[in-house]
Amino acid sequence: MSFDNLGLHPNLLKGVHDLGFIRPTPVQKESIPQILAGRDVIASAQTGTGKTAAFVLPILHRFLTEPRKRKGIRALIVAPTRELALQSMEHLQNLSRHVPLRGHAIFGGVPMNPQIRALAQGLDIVSATPGRLLDHVYEGRIDFGALEILVLDEADRMLDMGFLPDIKKIISLLPAKRQNLIFSATIPNEIMKLVKQICHDPVMVQIGVKSTTPVGIRHAVYPVAHDQKTELLLRLLHENGVKMYSVLVFTRTKSRADRLSQTLDRAGIKTSVIHGDRSQFQRTKALENFKRGKSQVLVATDVAARGIDVKDITHVINFDVPQTPEDYIHRIGRTARAETTGDAFSLVCPDEESMIKEIEGMINQRLPRVTLPDFIYRKSSHSSYSGHGRPQHGRPQQGRPHYQGRDSRGQGPQRGFQGPKRSFRPRH
Repeated sequence: MSFDNLGLHPNLLKGVHDLGFIRPTPVQKESIPQILAGRDVIASAQTGTGKTAAFVLPILHRFLTEPRKRKGIRALIVAPTRELALQSMEHLQNLSRHVPLRGHAIFGGVPMNPQIRALAQGLDIVSATPGRLLDHVYEGRIDFGALEILVLDEADRMLDMGFLPDIKKIISLLPAKRQNLIFSATIPNEIMKLVKQICHDPVMVQIGVKSTTPVGIRHAVYPVAHDQKTELLLRLLHENGVKMYSVLVFTRTKSRADRLSQTLDRAGIKTSVIHGDRSQFQRTKALENFKRGKSQVLVATDVAARGIDVKDITHVINFDVPQTPEDYIHRIGRTARAETTGDAFSLVCPDEESMIKEIEGMINQRLPRVTLPDFIYRKSSHSSYSGHGRPQHGRPQQGRPHYQGRDSRGQGPQRGFQGPKRSFRPRH
């Protein structure tokens, strides 16, 4: 199936073709017709499967085919992070080249005045984080009387971040008659409770099973003592620098992200860092440098990484093992996109082995153990694998594991990103 078969407006198809898109992803193929039909939709799919375009395209289609009933904001996208709010607006900008539209991203950490001016001039669509959106609402700058569509993007992460009270407050301010679209990597019970409260006869779209990982990813576990993780990471980066030209490294805490970034920089590895304590300017610049290939490594925390949409990430490295198997799937889903290949490495100390077992249980796959030749490991690195008889997970292998995915890899670090744009106006 091609985008031409989805019933989208010809002007939208021009934008789709301009971007080189040919076939819709599964979540787009299943969601777009239901949204075009006016149904409430609850969609669950992994990171990197095209969820944003799955709601952006039908929103733009409605703007082109149905005249506005009154002046005001017609669609609201609520996202948990600044990066996701910008990502939705970026998709809107790219796909609306042939659509007269005014949109703006609204989020904290930046001055209010540009947002105030944009709201005063009139907008068709807003992509916002909950807190800053409510700031404008309380000041009387936003009227939702004309709202037709509500999108909750990455709903599971919004709940994880404690935004549920803000979400409920926002929903209470909206017209009762509207279309509700909820997109999420997972659908926990809390989201289903919210669905029952706000949705009318929703369509459930579930692409893949939450326990699956993208095809084309090579997994590897590197057992190592906790205080040797940085040394091992440096060794991996130095020995495989040519192949590891775009590396996303996850840490559990913001302070560790800062320390690791500084250490890598001192070692001559161009590194950027992104987490919740960085200013919006710093986050935007870090992401831009990574997208353009100016930084080889981007160090990030889980929350800040939501919304990172970068092509050709060659490696995802878990410096700290994620707390849940679902987070592992979210993290590694940022490589091996669009039928390319990628690597997912986890640096695992003995205390984290139980989490690796949980991940292996969920994805129904044993993660190969790997050791580096000539690296001097402390005894504690392998303490969880020692003992009499055959180890439960097999002995650590030396070198790199055999890759079983496709032979093709995203070619080169060329990236066309020109920096996020918070707002746009129709082209004349």
